[in-house]
Amino acid sequence: MCGIIGYSGAREAAPILVEGLRKLEYRGYDSAGIAVLDPTRQPSTQLTRCVGKIAALAECVDNDKISGTSGIGHTRWATHGVPSEANAHPQRVGHICVVHNGIIENHQLLRDRLIADGREFRSDTDTETIAHLVDRAYAKSGDLHQAVRTTVAELEGAWAICVTHDEHPLDIVVARHLSPLLIGLADSTHPNRTDQPEIFVASDVAPLLAYTRVVVDLEDGDTAYLNAEHYEILDIDGKEGRRPKRQIDWSPLAAEKQGFKHFMLKEIFEQPRSIRDTLMGRLPAGSETIDLNGLEPAMAAASRITLLACGTSWHAGLAGKYLIEQLAKVPVEVDLASEFRYRNPIVRPGDVAIAISQSGETVDTLAAMTEAKRLGANSVAVCNVIGSTIARSADHVLYTHAGPEISVASTKAFTSQLTMLTLLATRLGEVTGALTADRVTALVEGLRALPVVIDSVLDQRAALKTIARRYLHARDFLYLGRGLGFPVALEGALKLKEISYVHAEGYAAGEMKHGPIALIDEHVPVVLMALRGGTYEKAISNLEVVRSRGGRVIAVATAGDDQIGDLADDVILVPDVDEMLQPIVASVPLQLLAYYIADLRGTDVDQPRNLAKSVTVE
Repeated sequence: MCGIIGYSGAREAAPILVEGLRKLEYRGYDSAGIAVLDPTRQPSTQLTRCVGKIAALAECVDNDKISGTSGIGHTRWATHGVPSEANAHPQRVGHICVVHNGIIENHQLLRDRLIADGREFRSDTDTETIAHLVDRAYAKSGDLHQAVRTTVAELEGAWAICVTHDEHPLDIVVARHLSPLLIGLADSTHPNRTDQPEIFVASDVAPLLAYTRVVVDLEDGDTAYLNAEHYEILDIDGKEGRRPKRQIDWSPLAAEKQGFKHFMLKEIFEQPRSIRDTLMGRLPAGSETIDLNGLEPAMAAASRITLLACGTSWHAGLAGKYLIEQLAKVPVEVDLASEFRYRNPIVRPGDVAIAISQSGETVDTLAAMTEAKRLGANSVAVCNVIGSTIARSADHVLYTHAGPEISVASTKAFTSQLTMLTLLATRLGEVTGALTADRVTALVEGLRALPVVIDSVLDQRAALKTIARRYLHARDFLYLGRGLGFPVALEGALKLKEISYVHAEGYAAGEMKHGPIALIDEHVPVVLMALRGGTYEKAISNLEVVRSRGGRVIAVATAGDDQIGDLADDVILVPDVDEMLQPIVASVPLQLLAYYIADLRGTDVDQPRNLAKSVTVE
């Protein structure tokens, strides 16, 4: 964990590796390092690692005057051992250097065996175990690719690894299992092309876009031998792996801030576009028919649907449960993917399991989906990244088309997930006959209007910043909501705690009296979802209870509500939309509120401490 870049070619490797790691900063990390190989040196590897930001690594690289045309780099998010130079990647053992994303579950057993054989460890990482195993295997075979294949056969867990050896300074050997890794090929059409052969490897497309848009995705169990002139992929059985090339259509500009102070703010303002793009793929212009690519029969025949997700995506799943049950009348369960495998879930053949993941690489969600499939469920992925592991593993995929999301805190991916789940629920309700034609038309029209509606919410930017300034020094927040407002409250609280480090909790508003009411006083602001609909009067009752105990209320209410202004301390008004669409619209001002509180407090908004963008460990 958490970001990998590798290069072999005619260019100087160090600048490519450092800049590639800079493009991976959004994933979250605590240390970084590179290993650059130069065949004119003995030994050929120059290793530089440091704790902290990439800027510190870049300074070390410049001071060390590192040169060479091949190498590997890594940003680390600690899983074994504290952040330190010794625990940073690449991990070196003898002539071997290794970078690794994922987690080796049997590393302690392997480590104990290696120590018993007389090997000494210099770090607390599971990655050093890999380096020792490769070193031992290479001593027996003299073949680096075979040494890596021998090593991964002993590993349990998840990994994406890149390995170099002093005696093979132009070669990189890679392997993956349950952690993303892809190869970037020389691109003759790229503006930054070179006439010399070269090859790249990375855990993400972001660091490759400056040089190529042609990639090859590795599959689970694959290993590959790479150098500038040639690459060879072997599958888990040792047979040639014929993996298709893929063209990346994301522009490098999509990964830049484009004038916004932070990526998070840029991505909040991209939501009208991301929602429009999500609709475009499923709701053709001029049509009222939602296209789910033939998924409808399996969905309609399901006796039960299970939504599997973690974090923000789990909140989308909670809203999805309400939407599907309300619009399609199909029973839905929502499971935290990290718990699903460990509770002996009841899944019957014909059930549908929907895995929701922004990155498509969330290891808990992938494992839960895999277990559901094993038990006989049809699998569906709601995912933002084409070609990701979850997308490739599912029977069906519904891509959200939110585009690259760089900030660790998810915003546009969340509202795109809600949009896709609303499309799915509406279409399923149409197929099952639970919805009339007029109701489907009304929902479709409401969905089409969402980009304009979201634009009007974003126009309240200045007012939301003013509200944020009033509550800047609060140490605790409560977020309350009923019905579809409950998952919005959970997500609003999560956003605030993620990026501002302010303690915030989301609750079903009816549960306030069962505990949280004890916390309410003038120092604990309460953010209340008070939108028009079936639970509006209940929300007003909650508001009165809070006010009677001295609490301050920030109400998210519907435009035209003349009552709420006299009751709440601050009011955030959102356009009046169909109740089924309220979670999408109401989430946006809560994102902005969290953003402005965090920014005013001076936290690292895009890369909050201890968090990673793509969680590829359990």
